[in-house]
Amino acid sequence: MKFSEKWLREWVNPALDTDALVEKLTGAGLEVDAVEAVAGEFSGVVVGQVTSVTTHPDADKLRLTKVNVGADELLDIVCGASNVREGLKIPVAVIGSVLPGNFKIKQAKLRGVPSFGMLCSSKELGLTESAEGLMELADDAPVGEDFRVYLDLDDKAIDIDLTPNRSDCLSVAGVAREVGVLTSEDINAVACDDVNATTSKTFEVKVEASAACPRYLGRVIENINPAAETPVWMQEKLRRSGLRSLGPVVDVINYVMLELGQPMHAFDLGKIDQAIHVRLSEQGEKLTLLDGQEIETQAGTLLISDSQKPLALAGVMGGKESAVSSQTTSLFLEAAFFAPEAIAGKARSYGLHTDSSHRFERGVDPELAKSAINRATALLLEIVGGEVGPVIEQCSEKELPEIASIHLRADRIKRVLGLELDKKTVSEQLTRLGLVVENVDDGWQVSVPSFRFDLAIEVDLIEELGRLYGYDKLPNTRPQGTVLTTNITETLTPVERLQNVLVDRGYYEAVTYSFVEPKIQQLLAEDTSAPIKLANPISADLSVMRTSLWPGLVQAMVYNANRQHERIRLFEVGRVFKGTLDNIDQHRQIGGLIYGSQYAEQWSQKPRNVDFFDIKADVEALLKLGGGQITYEAESHQALHPGQSARVYKNGKAIGWLGALHPKLNKPLDIDGKVYVFELSLSDVVETDVPEFETLSKFPALRRDLALLVDDAITAGQIEDCLREIDSDILKSFQLFDVYSGDGVELGKKSLAVAFILQHKERTLTDDEVDSLLNSVTEALAQTLNATIRS
Repeated sequence: MKFSEKWLREWVNPALDTDALVEKLTGAGLEVDAVEAVAGEFSGVVVGQVTSVTTHPDADKLRLTKVNVGADELLDIVCGASNVREGLKIPVAVIGSVLPGNFKIKQAKLRGVPSFGMLCSSKELGLTESAEGLMELADDAPVGEDFRVYLDLDDKAIDIDLTPNRSDCLSVAGVAREVGVLTSEDINAVACDDVNATTSKTFEVKVEASAACPRYLGRVIENINPAAETPVWMQEKLRRSGLRSLGPVVDVINYVMLELGQPMHAFDLGKIDQAIHVRLSEQGEKLTLLDGQEIETQAGTLLISDSQKPLALAGVMGGKESAVSSQTTSLFLEAAFFAPEAIAGKARSYGLHTDSSHRFERGVDPELAKSAINRATALLLEIVGGEVGPVIEQCSEKELPEIASIHLRADRIKRVLGLELDKKTVSEQLTRLGLVVENVDDGWQVSVPSFRFDLAIEVDLIEELGRLYGYDKLPNTRPQGTVLTTNITETLTPVERLQNVLVDRGYYEAVTYSFVEPKIQQLLAEDTSAPIKLANPISADLSVMRTSLWPGLVQAMVYNANRQHERIRLFEVGRVFKGTLDNIDQHRQIGGLIYGSQYAEQWSQKPRNVDFFDIKADVEALLKLGGGQITYEAESHQALHPGQSARVYKNGKAIGWLGALHPKLNKPLDIDGKVYVFELSLSDVVETDVPEFETLSKFPALRRDLALLVDDAITAGQIEDCLREIDSDILKSFQLFDVYSGDGVELGKKSLAVAFILQHKERTLTDDEVDSLLNSVTEALAQTLNATIRS
């Protein structure tokens, strides 16, 4: 919202300079974006009148003029403007004047003819960015008067950036109301009295979409003067608000919109047929707008039309065919309330944004239309004359917004703002804002005016009081609250601990969509049953709920790989969804993915790509936090390589998978190279064995190594399972530390070296005890796995 400071001060004139006024507005939430002078810096420019124009003897495009500036003699000035003519009143820079840019006017010769000044355009005076000729002044402009004084150019244009909820301040009247409250000054509102009809002429109005247009007013004005010109004072107020003059009728409509906040429109009465219809459009109706753009309407757009054709996009822009022109002598003037939800988004859908749509989609006072049409009528009669018909109004009371009534409690104000406001101050401030305030026992009952769409509940009023009091003045208090205890248990590992382990191992956490592409889901899911489909997906590529974390992680990996990331490690903690729409089973999983080289490029390590054992080591690091008996079984998964995949078990329960993605998936998933993944049930991973205290033995520990000869098919896990079954009070731990096959080992066999740590809590071990245990170990391995001691 841009407006002239002097225009605002006509409404309310507090004893504040510009800077203080701007500070007040910004502090109250009406943030001032810019304050600019309404004209460039110049001096010595006066109002002049051209008394004669002759042709320059040596230049076809130059004219010799004599100009009256109220001095003893006429000035001879050479001018090249195309619109210079006898009798024209213009701003004249006389000798000694200084124009914007410190341009000093001196006596000069143009093609040999002396020139004693300069006739000025609005651009040369810093009033506009461009101009086609001299600035033409009104016929009653006083010759010889200082031009700055004549147009009152010692003024500032203030530009306020309003939040969408403050549509009530999209007018000088609205801003003045705020200033009046902030400074406790009374408002000098303009008169909007009813204008008596001087003719009985009316024009029929039919509102067929009352929900979108609950109130519509119109009146006929005949026999206007098409040659009339907009007064300079009105042109200047429009210019300082960022609008250019387009003729008296349009200027009055724009002026009232800026002054009161009510957008309006005027139709050429001679160009509309039979009646005005306010209706919803059909698909494909054609309308040429005022800016020359031809549109085809979408179904459901609110239109103003006559009995034959569309005339305007309601609340957005009028049509060119029914527009007021310099030949118009009769008008149909409209003012309406359009429901914000009926206008919101419509302008953008046609590639438009207008001052009218900006206001209507945020909300215009539904009670303002009658005042605005009377104000506009009075101004039009003053400028273009004419005969006025009665106001025709169509109104659906039940469709108008209801007036909110809010109970405001004094103790609630103190609780929210942290201060106690005087009851008289509260009543006065709310009243100045236009609210109707009634005192009740515990506070006030407040009726919200129709122009405040943003006030609906008690805290809205408290926010207003805090805003007017000054956010910077509100007391600083420390927040108070009770500390909520949490159930801390040793039986669960915090999820943050798992995340930190993976981050420490070089992973980055990813957050992917819970809905995925059905084809990728089908390729990667363990369960081939139909996934849960979304009723209203945002796209076809995101139409089913994920049953695994792998689709999102794989897509994130491909995205990064395509952007030249050669080493990728991602993990995610998130929910997966199985079952049916009526019975959704959702639980949290932790999944990860590695791709590319094992180490970043460096001098101390030879480059190699990640393999199965790298991701297995990461999974083991996770599962080690919770303890328990972890085993890995070679089982098949449709998305994993059959020779590089394993099912993960914890205490005998299957909790997830790890392995390499099947090579057949590389092409459909756009993968180049091997990708290794894991996914585990989070609830099982975080389940933790509670540690038990055990005293340290003061007696020495022994280590004994055995080299076992077993079949190639025997796994280290099978050997560990066998050793765990041995009941011994001196076997503390065992560890596989070597695997060998080759010379000295027969074909189909391999050698596994296992280290045994032996210790007793209460005494030193004897050789007999050690030999007895090792004999038990070799017997158990021989019976269970057909293992022999390698000699």
